[in-house]
Amino acid sequence: MAQSNYLLKICLVAAFAITGCSSKNSPSSSGGTEPPSNVSFSSEVQQIFSAAGCAASSCHGASQSAGLELTDTVAYENIVNVSSTEVPSLKRVLPGDAQNSYLIMKLEGRQTVGERMPRLAPALSTHNIEIIRTWIDEGANDN
Repeated sequence: MAQSNYLLKICLVAAFAITGCSSKNSPSSSGGTEPPSNVSFSSEVQQIFSAAGCAASSCHGASQSAGLELTDTVAYENIVNVSSTEVPSLKRVLPGDAQNSYLIMKLEGRQTVGERMPRLAPALSTHNIEIIRTWIDEGANDN
């Protein structure tokens, strides 16, 4: 009987270890700030642009600051695989490569030209930048 209890405990510990290590979508130990997998452009990234005021008429709305409009009908086409007007050698969003996407550089303040974005509002939260970063690293899908 003692041996079967021992084996049961080993199986339970192994099961917890396996499920704990394989859960890609579980909240991180840093307070659940890990971005979700399969980030949706329309329901997550575009919502960040709208909520942060990026798509406002005075920024990247009707006025198209830096030739960039981020309203929900044209934002995707204006950023994915499109060269930056400030640094034409860089793509605004380079699918699969957030680190070298000019959008991430601007959001993180790593750009070599111009100002950190958003300019007229507080900086985006680390969580929101990570959502955008994850979307780009996942291939910047139009979903």
